[in-house]
Amino acid sequence: MSKNKQKSISEKLVFQIKLFFRKYPSLPYILKWTLICSFIGVLIGSASAGFLQSLNWATDFRENNLWLIALLPIGGFLIGLLYFYFGKDAEAGNNLLIDTIHEPKQVIPFRMAPFVYIGTIATHFFGGSAGREGTALQMAGSIADQFSKPFKLSASDRKILIISAVAGGFGSVFGTPLAGAVFAIEFFLIGRIRYNALFPAFITAIIADIVTKLWQTPHTHYHINSIPDISFLNIIYAIVAGIFFGFCASTFSKVIHKTGNIFKSNILYPPLRPFVGGIIVALFVLILGTTKYIGLGIPTIVQSFDQQLPAYDFAIKMILTIITLSAGFKGGEVTPLFFIGATLGNALSLFIPLPTGLLAGMGFVAVFAGATNTPIACSIMAIELFGAECGVYVSIACVVSYLLSGHNSIYGRQMIGEAKHQRYANHEGKRLNEL
Repeated sequence: MSKNKQKSISEKLVFQIKLFFRKYPSLPYILKWTLICSFIGVLIGSASAGFLQSLNWATDFRENNLWLIALLPIGGFLIGLLYFYFGKDAEAGNNLLIDTIHEPKQVIPFRMAPFVYIGTIATHFFGGSAGREGTALQMAGSIADQFSKPFKLSASDRKILIISAVAGGFGSVFGTPLAGAVFAIEFFLIGRIRYNALFPAFITAIIADIVTKLWQTPHTHYHINSIPDISFLNIIYAIVAGIFFGFCASTFSKVIHKTGNIFKSNILYPPLRPFVGGIIVALFVLILGTTKYIGLGIPTIVQSFDQQLPAYDFAIKMILTIITLSAGFKGGEVTPLFFIGATLGNALSLFIPLPTGLLAGMGFVAVFAGATNTPIACSIMAIELFGAECGVYVSIACVVSYLLSGHNSIYGRQMIGEAKHQRYANHEGKRLNEL
């Protein structure tokens, strides 16, 4: 075959390829993000698996050595020293991720991942009341952003990368990849969804979840025993429950920020804040005579679905979580919000005639929805965790809670894309901590 003929065939092949991609312009986008998200999904899933297994070990060790709770102030002081002297650029946590999604600047420091991991394990090891989602998100975001330069990503692509990382972290730590993907595109901009990140978010969340499970990392299973038929009266009951969940979410968001400001204004040396907070939490545990309100509180959450609990459980958990996190301990708010919501739903079953398990499941996700302004993600999360049969009830509760919680959130750097009510239209384009 002559060189001219070979050249002609090559040119025709190149032309056909270009023509194909012109006909299907989204295909290069799909291929590109499938490769990128598969890579970071494996890393994030592995990190989540290691974190969850470490957290289980720390919790079991503490429960078998309760004297460690007396050392909570010392643990808090050490966490404070670590961040004050070496981690100031990573201290903003989830709010740094939100800022990077809105306005990408410097690469998120990699030290955020090991620092938040160490801080969270120490918090749980010594008996603080905290969660795990914040740690998973920060580890995922800092790991993924290290590859924004090697992958030569534009500012727009870098935003998608961080959103995908959040999806992977959330989906893998809770075993809910669909909710993780929707949460990632919903949580940073209230009232608007960024659809150009939808495919990468789903791919990353699904792969990260698969990898976490391949590491044989278990997730907690929940079950709602009874779900009544849909009726007008039951819908009204769901709305009433959603109102309670919304007020609870709003209260939690407001008080945790105010308490944090109290610690900052009264204790000028940052490492002393978790020291003082640790003393308060440890004294609470001593007075209460139980450890059910510290750590993740998973056993109590599970119990709330099938047995009546003390009506004040949600309030005590709220107090201890607010003190722990406001003082500067590390972890997250979401699992404590699950506890607060599930036990509040359990308490509401005393006068709202819906099954206890259903109200616990509704509260589980609805308080979280109101505190993070993510009603769609939380509705999907409930379906993944409890089954599709509860979908109507949990969705009503989540949306009502979202509306009732107002422009408040545990994430102060969230931006308002669309106001929840036309009366607050002037809030659009502003961050919550600016209001």
